[in-house]
Amino acid sequence: MSRKVRKPTDAELEILQILWEKGPGTVRLVNDELNRIRKIGYTTTLKMMQIMLDKGMLSRNEEQRSHRYSALLTEKETQNLLLNKLVTSAFGGSALKLVVSALGTGKTSKTELAKIKDFIDAIESRQGDE
Repeated sequence: MSRKVRKPTDAELEILQILWEKGPGTVRLVNDELNRIRKIGYTTTLKMMQIMLDKGMLSRNEEQRSHRYSALLTEKETQNLLLNKLVTSAFGGSALKLVVSALGTGKTSKTELAKIKDFIDAIESRQGDE
């Protein structure tokens, strides 16, 4: 049975990013990392993580005195979920419009463009084999 994956809020996404980068951690660890970005109280972080636990975004290991939380959503599935929502809502379902918009900002380096070209070449090669 597949679980329904909910789109995380911006605040939930910040917590997920910390857990993806640092691995399982306590509320204190997550709160300390969040405070590097903006001031947020420990109890606020605790409440947000409890809500995320209830939503099925996090799991909690209660074996030690300090409970450790882990992300149940993978970074890749979350990125895909957010990207699909963005393509649908902002670009009318067109991946082309998204890519043109992203590359048209002028912030893409030559190295990034070369990697994009290599990626497109690889996709074309795979499609040629079909």
